[in-house]
Amino acid sequence: MLPTNRPAAPSRPRAGNTFLAGLAIAGLLVPEAVAYAAIAGVPPAHALVAALVGLLVYPFIGTSRFATLSATSSAAAIFASVVAAEGTGGAFALVGVTGGLFIVAALARADFLAAFVSRPVLRGFAWALAVTIVVKQLPGLTGVPAQGTHTPGLLWDWLCGLGNAQGLTAALGCGALALWLALQRAQARHAWVQPSVLVLALGIALSAALPLAAHGVVLVGPVTLQGLQWGWPRLDWDHWVRAAQVAPALMMILFAESWGSARSLALQAGDRVHARREMLALGAANIGSSLLQGLPVGAGFSASSANYEAGGHSRWTGLVAAAAIALALGLAQGALALVPLPVLSAVVIGILSHKLGPRPLWATLRWNGDAWMALAAAAGVLVLGVLFGMLLAVGLSLLLALRRFAQPAASELGRLPGTHDFVALKLHPQAQRTPGVLVLRPDEPLFFANAEAMAHIVATHAGAQGVRAVVLSVESSDDMDVTTLEALQELQAHLARRGLALLLARIKDHPRAALQRAGLTHIPLFWSVDDAVGAAQGMAIPEQSTQP
Repeated sequence: MLPTNRPAAPSRPRAGNTFLAGLAIAGLLVPEAVAYAAIAGVPPAHALVAALVGLLVYPFIGTSRFATLSATSSAAAIFASVVAAEGTGGAFALVGVTGGLFIVAALARADFLAAFVSRPVLRGFAWALAVTIVVKQLPGLTGVPAQGTHTPGLLWDWLCGLGNAQGLTAALGCGALALWLALQRAQARHAWVQPSVLVLALGIALSAALPLAAHGVVLVGPVTLQGLQWGWPRLDWDHWVRAAQVAPALMMILFAESWGSARSLALQAGDRVHARREMLALGAANIGSSLLQGLPVGAGFSASSANYEAGGHSRWTGLVAAAAIALALGLAQGALALVPLPVLSAVVIGILSHKLGPRPLWATLRWNGDAWMALAAAAGVLVLGVLFGMLLAVGLSLLLALRRFAQPAASELGRLPGTHDFVALKLHPQAQRTPGVLVLRPDEPLFFANAEAMAHIVATHAGAQGVRAVVLSVESSDDMDVTTLEALQELQAHLARRGLALLLARIKDHPRAALQRAGLTHIPLFWSVDDAVGAAQGMAIPEQSTQP
């Protein structure tokens, strides 16, 4: 995490800062694009075009001064899993469908969806994803061929083949990794040090000076945007359907990552960012990337924080970075082709090395609660693979939310002595019950999944000796659906047959309107619990019915 006591960014960024920050971002994104293309299993052009589209689109739609849209490690890994299952056409279709879902979600005001991916699930997913990517880079780092569908099998196959490592490849890869880690430490003291740029530049220099390819070292090969075509992938209907099945989960992961980056940096700078505009920017960028056969794009924290640190306090920094990347592609294609594969694998591992530590997982587990879901998400990615692990991670988050809201719980309230305030009796022993009046408060909003169960809980508590009226405090409910209204109607009828009255307190405007539309005007409504209790004490309670 970046320090939160950093002074706010200047409100009027200078053109010089924007230009220099754009060059710094381009210097970071070019090697990252080459690395993420290796993760995705496609030529670097697909990651570079994704970065260009993201940088060109975001300034005109997005709201963050620091968010930088490009390919990310998580999106590249998900893309690679879809390539393995559906081919590159299906993966590019996934990018376009995901972009379309972003547009639909923004227009439908569904930016709240990312909140359903809990932080423990994101931590577990991110950790296991980093482990998966690093393990997949080990064969390229050491020249040891390894096969395996999932991470444990691939790691075991690699370990068994270490005795057959290609000597020069392993030496070059391990040396590049050691140099990257040393430069990363030096960057803390000298901000100009860019480990990925320097390591790749040294690898290119060695490749140009020595016949590495003749000694078995694999090179990246030509890096060019030629051959990319404008248009949607030509697929049959079944492939588009399968892409649409995966797209919602990818959308939630991308938005959670992007929104987290944009919002955390905005808070440090005293800015405001708008979630729907961010969704529109992500949608337009991913659609554009799909049309040019690019990878999925999102606002990764590394690139966005680099923009912040470099002083790029303007959304137009991305345009400068795009121009610099385009210039590099025009002038340095031959140099990029000389990058040795073990050096590229070392850069990928270095970029992800800070995510491999288990400390965030252990810290989460100490908090209990839903922390176990971090381990479940991590195990899902490692055992099932990135694609199904991602679906499991999103599914677990949604399941946890539904489980919490669908399991009804109610607190009995009592009056604090000498006040008009009603609080939970189990937390405030000094609070006092009102004789003859049972006051209950649902702990979660009432909706179709818990309304009937809540009505049963209220009816059970109302059976206590001496209860003549029930006050239900429903301040947690912002609206009421049909199931909830019918459950309240049935509860009121049930209590009336037993000679008890039902009153609703702290009911908001939307639930009031819903009750009126449903014709439930015979249930008394009150703005405060105190008023409802006072009315219950003085009202005429219906005589107990002999009907069951």
